[in-house]
Amino acid sequence: MSAKQEKRRVIVIAGPTASGKSQLAIDVAKAADGVVINADSQQVYNCTPLLSACPDDRDKKIVPHRLYEIWGIEKNGSVVEWLNLAAEEIRKAWEEGKMPVVVGGTGLYIDNLINGTTPIPETKPEVRRKVMKMLEEDGVQVLHAKLAEVDAEAAARLNRNDTTRVRRAYEVWLDTGKTLSEWHRLPMKKVLPDAEFTVVKILPPQEELDERCFCRFDKMMEAGALEEAESIYAKKYNDKLPAMRALGVPELLAYLKGQCSKREAVEKAKLHSRQYAKRQRTWFANKLAARIILDHCYDGDVSVVKKIVN
Repeated sequence: MSAKQEKRRVIVIAGPTASGKSQLAIDVAKAADGVVINADSQQVYNCTPLLSACPDDRDKKIVPHRLYEIWGIEKNGSVVEWLNLAAEEIRKAWEEGKMPVVVGGTGLYIDNLINGTTPIPETKPEVRRKVMKMLEEDGVQVLHAKLAEVDAEAAARLNRNDTTRVRRAYEVWLDTGKTLSEWHRLPMKKVLPDAEFTVVKILPPQEELDERCFCRFDKMMEAGALEEAESIYAKKYNDKLPAMRALGVPELLAYLKGQCSKREAVEKAKLHSRQYAKRQRTWFANKLAARIILDHCYDGDVSVVKKIVN
């Protein structure tokens, strides 16, 4: 690889929750004099560092970490906002002579970074607040019905209970006067058209992933995950906020509200973590092209790091 190509290189590490991708990113960044850049839609929020498995202070001392815990709980972050921030951090890394190592489990973030996104302008804050108020007062199914009146194509494609995507589609129409379906028919736009992506994906056997999901949630509980949920519960945040969907948050809040026992909450959280990891694994297996594929969870194998860096 030429010096010019090396300057434009971005390493992308993708995989399901509990697959070891965060540790792999740290080890790769350490070996390549790099910067770890977050591509996880829950780790951008600062309210659940334990439940969203954010890097701790020890990890951040090993190599620089960017775009972790940058938004408050009441922020409705979008893919476009993340893309712009990620592109900025990648360019900064290039300018400093460091290797950008993008890591996460949010397929939409990673796909849009590599392949481009529709050129939808960022919706205005007042529009987002207006649609959020509609959600709070009427619920997602009513908003879905309103969406169907203006963008039947998008409404037919979206699950009527998918709060985030229904909200986003209605926001776009309300703010731009153009439907999401119309925007999606426009040519894709890349935020980093000159980037050379080296994509690594981790696809471990489901049984191995299940066990790691269960063990990790037990460790989270030991580390204070319930106290983290109690802090959120005390402030009575809207449960429709994206940050409130972090794995384990809805289940622990149900326990705090007296809707189930602590044991039931933990078991449900483990089950939902497993189901989420399975969906992530399926998406990455079918949708993401990669130069390197690990067929097991990352366990600190130095040869894997060398292969990626070289």
